[in-house]
Amino acid sequence: MVRRSDDEEEYEEKGGEEEEMPMNFPQDKTIIPPSTPGTTKESIKDVVVNKAFHLKDTVKAKVMEETGMPEWTFVILSILFLLIFLGCAFFLVRKIFGKKRHGEKNKQKGLKGFFGKGGADTKDTMGVTGLTADLENLEENMEQNEKEQAEEKEDVKLGRIQYKLDYDFQANQLSITVIQAEELPGMDMSGTSDPYVKVYLLPEKKKKFETKVHRKTLNPVFNETFIFKVPFNEITSKTLVFAVYDFDRFSKHDQIGQVLIPLGKIDLGKVIEEWKDIAPPPDDKEAEKALGDICFSLRYVPTAGKLTVVILEAKNLKKMDVGGLSDPYVKIVLMQGGKRLKKKKTSIKKCTLNPYYNESFSFEVPFEQIQKVGLMITIMDYDKLGSNDAIGRVLVGCNGTGAELRHWMDMLASPRRPIAQWHTLQPLEEEGEKKEGDKK
Repeated sequence: MVRRSDDEEEYEEKGGEEEEMPMNFPQDKTIIPPSTPGTTKESIKDVVVNKAFHLKDTVKAKVMEETGMPEWTFVILSILFLLIFLGCAFFLVRKIFGKKRHGEKNKQKGLKGFFGKGGADTKDTMGVTGLTADLENLEENMEQNEKEQAEEKEDVKLGRIQYKLDYDFQANQLSITVIQAEELPGMDMSGTSDPYVKVYLLPEKKKKFETKVHRKTLNPVFNETFIFKVPFNEITSKTLVFAVYDFDRFSKHDQIGQVLIPLGKIDLGKVIEEWKDIAPPPDDKEAEKALGDICFSLRYVPTAGKLTVVILEAKNLKKMDVGGLSDPYVKIVLMQGGKRLKKKKTSIKKCTLNPYYNESFSFEVPFEQIQKVGLMITIMDYDKLGSNDAIGRVLVGCNGTGAELRHWMDMLASPRRPIAQWHTLQPLEEEGEKKEGDKK
């Protein structure tokens, strides 16, 4: 017995009309009838949409059947899932295309991006690169500010000085004229200064000249000339120094700056007149060579013929002992014509470089002799086992120079009134004077 197929049975049920079936075409698939080219896409789209709605209805029916969920709840959940899906898709697209757009801007702007100098990368959307860029900018600004401050410090203006040099080859002497200075810095509380200029030759520094002090000005006019006897065969090895100071009666004079002129590098065959900027004063290495400072007052009473010296204090004395200290005392000698008339001494201050004395000494000097005498004030280091060593000295009197002469003249101009002033100790010129045989 021959078994009939399902197709044959279906054929008989439909009345025996035979329909030709395409070869190898799945029977369970929807047959798309032939159509014109313009309607092919619409037909496919309708089929896809129908299948999508059919699938949705099937899933909906199955979920509602298994969970017992009402239809409106399913609609709300569907809308929520749809919103979440759309939101994720939006942020994903924005992130991808946003990074691409930022990258193009970075390339156009030299990788500067939106956040200045710190180029954009994949973390730009989180603000990390922006923060890094801000920190880099801050660091660059700090470095730039430090650099500018250092440059300002290097470019500190100390003013300038005008001078004239004239060398006489027949007399072997150098004539130096300090003409003026301008734009000096204010060293006093009032914003002004009391400037004067020291003139000397290196390396010996034996002979020094000083201009007059000009009170409360930053643009002093000196017009003072000084003469140095220097043979021509030695002058090329000398260096001329203009040291500018601010005068202070009650403390150490502050050095504003200096100008160094190597005489071997200039043409002394003609008169030189020029301006030079004032350079900063010497550093601490120069200070190590300093001997210290001493403060004392002078008072003269013409009617009584009495000269009174009060040794007040000293500071920053040179270390003379092995332990780095000294045992200083002060020796005061009344001089006339190179002869020692009278000598007096203070007490010894043990183990100190800043002794305080406040000790007074008087000398009988008639009025007609006061302009012929002077004082040699020497600080000595006491040594119990050997000779006492001289640390430094100050010579005051009418034959003195600079601050020492000025102090003496101020004393004479103010009779019966003590005039106190600080002085810088000078080295002893002769080696034999650096030792003293007598004991304190």
